[in-house]
Amino acid sequence: MTLFDRLKSLFWWLPFGQVAEISAGELNRQLAAQAPPQIVDVRTRAEWRRSHIPGAVNVPIQELKQRLGSLQLDAARPIVAICLSAHRSIPAVRLLQVRGFDNAVQLQGGMLAWWKQNYPATGVDQEQ
Repeated sequence: MTLFDRLKSLFWWLPFGQVAEISAGELNRQLAAQAPPQIVDVRTRAEWRRSHIPGAVNVPIQELKQRLGSLQLDAARPIVAICLSAHRSIPAVRLLQVRGFDNAVQLQGGMLAWWKQNYPATGVDQEQ
């Protein structure tokens, strides 16, 4: 393990820096595919209940490290980490990559970017 990899492993939780990203438009396109990416929404439960992308799994960032094994994620498929503004998803992507999920990326701009494009979302705010 390189020094950089070791540091990344130790400090995965820092919400700074850059990680690989996917745009809202590209994620929306990929969600329509036969094998869509897996979505891990790391916002709070209250944020999740208000509005989330259909098919996403909610695991608040504070719980991700402990619950990662129980999520049954497929390392061969892409994983998209999502938060409100692409801040909390940075450490989520780092943790996923450290744990062997090389295809992990974050939603560029977070849910704010998703909502701005009026892409599908579900939750109590969407129910009329």
